This record gives sequence, C-alpha cells and structure tokens, in this order.
Amino acid sequence: MDEADITQARLEREEALRRRLRPAPALPYCGQCYWCGEPLKAPLRWCDADCRDDWERDHARRA
Repeated sequence: MDEADITQARLEREEALRRRLRPAPALPYCGQCYWCGEPLKAPLRWCDADCRDDWERDHARRA
C-alpha cells in the first residue's frame, strides 16, 4: 500500500465511524413500532431494542 491508499483507508474508516455515531433521525410518535407495527404508547417509537436495531440497520443500509 502506498501513502494514498493508506490515506483513503483512513478517510473511509472515519466516515464509517461518523455514520455510526450519528444520532438516529428524530421520528415522530405514530402509535406503532416503526419496525414491526406493534401498537405502542407515547412516546415510544419501537417496541424493543431488537426492533430499533433492525430499523437502524435497515435505514443505514438504504442511506
């Protein structure tokens, strides 16, 4: 690897870290889990951490 390859790899790692650390978009309460559709009481947006993580993974993949 030359210096340009090393720099490119570092920049890609930094961008990936920035994406991971970026907060999830502020979604409005809609009455159901954003992932599975389970009815929820305010102010919840997901029914559990698994649904939240699945939604975030899918959202990141699409971005």
